[in-house]
Amino acid sequence: MIASPTMENPPAKPPEIDEIPSPGPRDLVGSAAASPPAARLEALVATATAYANAASSENTRDAYAKDWRHFTAWCRREGFDPTPPSSQVIGLYIGACAAGGPEHGAPPLSVATIERRLSGLAWNFTQRGMPMDRADRHVATVLAGIRRKHGKPPRQKEAVLGDDIKAMVDTLGHDLRGLRDRAILLLGFAGGLRRSEIVGLDIVRDDQSDGHGWIEIFPDQGVLVTLRGKTGWREVEVARGAADNTCPVAALERWIRFGKIARGPLFRRILKDNKTVDVERLSGKHVARLVKQTALAAGIRADLPDGERVVLFAGHSLRAGLASSAEIEERYVQKQLGHASAEMTRKYQRRRDRFRTNLTKASGL
Repeated sequence: MIASPTMENPPAKPPEIDEIPSPGPRDLVGSAAASPPAARLEALVATATAYANAASSENTRDAYAKDWRHFTAWCRREGFDPTPPSSQVIGLYIGACAAGGPEHGAPPLSVATIERRLSGLAWNFTQRGMPMDRADRHVATVLAGIRRKHGKPPRQKEAVLGDDIKAMVDTLGHDLRGLRDRAILLLGFAGGLRRSEIVGLDIVRDDQSDGHGWIEIFPDQGVLVTLRGKTGWREVEVARGAADNTCPVAALERWIRFGKIARGPLFRRILKDNKTVDVERLSGKHVARLVKQTALAAGIRADLPDGERVVLFAGHSLRAGLASSAEIEERYVQKQLGHASAEMTRKYQRRRDRFRTNLTKASGL
């Protein structure tokens, strides 16, 4: 049973609970240490803060900030103090998230979203020097019940195969926006890249960039993509294709030439005149929308109603498509996708022969 949280002597609410705090001078130099001059201290704090921000991606920090706002808004409605972390209050919170409905002020959330919310809360509490215990029975028991009652098998995005990607790029024009989007689709597919990896690329290496990697084109051979991932740096080789109109390297070269990309982000916004390339980096949402729009325009899975088709495709369809299309040894696909295990790669292979190893016959039946 979940005990009711006590409301006696609630702790004082911090002045700005919706903001993610930055480390202050005391956090970084210690209260007992001799403080350097103010200007020097400010520079040290700025440097340490920049490194602290670099520990997680901007998308991750944005998601954690939204999680914190959602939790604190719920606490205000229900009359609880969001800090310090109370496992009882958090247990009630995730229960309300799973139940949803008007009485809870929101639609029910999926198990995956609730688990992500918990990760966001844990991160936010840690930043405030108040660690949250996810293993506490008030949280763990409620979460186990949510998983048991509402847990569903993961829904995989539809893979776009080799013929599909050809049909998708055929729906694009040959204007500046079409050249950019064609390069995005072909490079993302041939490289097995995540949408964040695609838009995080720079045209050349720049150690001061906010990107996640860069490209290097080798004439007559291909393009080497260097990526910074969750487990470190990795290199992805994308060779030239058999046909110029579907070659990812040729598409990339055309976009770079006509987009006049010399430095900075590789894939950028294009202004409404469709002639001017902005300096801003595209967001990952553009890749997801692009895959969805071109897949629908190409008539992929036309056997399904439009309402069902629209949710089948997303940025991950490119990675799954390469894994499912490449008729090559599995270890090469695993390396291209950057997976630590072959089992993870097999989850992306929609067309693999699951019954190649027949243990039934092997056992004599």
